[in-house]
Amino acid sequence: MEETPTQHMSGGCMDSSGIIGESSTLADVFRLLHKVAPTDSTVLVTGESGTGKELLVRALHRRSLRNDKPFVPINCGAIPRELLESELFGHEKGAFTHAIRSKPGRFELAEGGTVFLDEIGEMDISLQVKILRVLQEKEIERVGGSGPKQVDVRIIAATNRDLEEEVRLGHFREDLYYRLNVIPIHLPPLRERGQDILLLAQSFLERFCEKRMRKCLRLSSEAARVLLAYPWPGNVRELENFMERLSILVDESPEGLIQVSDLPRKILDAVGEPDQLPPLPEAAPVSSGAFVWPTLEVLKQQNMGLREFLDIVEARLLDEALEAAAGVRNQAAEILGIKRTTLIEKLKKRGLKAD
Repeated sequence: MEETPTQHMSGGCMDSSGIIGESSTLADVFRLLHKVAPTDSTVLVTGESGTGKELLVRALHRRSLRNDKPFVPINCGAIPRELLESELFGHEKGAFTHAIRSKPGRFELAEGGTVFLDEIGEMDISLQVKILRVLQEKEIERVGGSGPKQVDVRIIAATNRDLEEEVRLGHFREDLYYRLNVIPIHLPPLRERGQDILLLAQSFLERFCEKRMRKCLRLSSEAARVLLAYPWPGNVRELENFMERLSILVDESPEGLIQVSDLPRKILDAVGEPDQLPPLPEAAPVSSGAFVWPTLEVLKQQNMGLREFLDIVEARLLDEALEAAAGVRNQAAEILGIKRTTLIEKLKKRGLKAD
């Protein structure tokens, strides 16, 4: 039987954000997430479409001190300009045609929690000054309203645009850009994440095959080389959709392997002759179920000290246990094999509410 890349690759790392990967570029993102989430600082997440910006933003909220309050997203590019102001700030009865009753906006609905302004670069410049007011004064005014209202929210924004260039062109307010860009986090495109492509591909295949109650498919070495060479212009979203398609269209076989012949012409044309592609990078073998100890080389590759490494490992295990226990502290402590009081102390140390 042909060996597949997922049989000899070490297990992929999944942060509690749901973002899968072990590349050094993604490790930088995880470190920032760990440090920034418990603060109230404004964050600007940038990256190409399909890189997983909303997953990251939701993780920032889930790990914040506001995690028991609402998370309210709004896509600034999906709502017509004339309606966006009302959606954000609400309106009073009679403020405009069809305003038959007063309605709170997203900022009011998110009181105490987080507002996620997705595709902030698409926002009309006339509305940008009102967002600046929220950041500076912590207050809003409903459309047709007679005075300001105080709001307590954390703002996280995301965009696939180059906002510095938008500022230069006069399409985005410079003062708002600097207010949003307190903590910048950039999600790298999939083409810069190396073997994360294969980790993600296999994860998606397992999920889609399980959903369809069929034997799990795996990539042949040749198919894996092609996927690594393809530039993935649609990033993780494109890869996910592609794996779903394969889980439906690839016929059952004893080996359950996806071959180069199963790949679409579009991908093959983009990478050239498969037999001319470089071999798969060497990866550490994994014995069945055996624990793989981290080495000093791991710390060196991730540019971490021991304390930072241990803090991140502990944080991920705590988050995973809490997620598995649906937030019930007693159960999470039992999963981790520690006392509930120990768990509470660890959560307090990270700045998270323990009740």
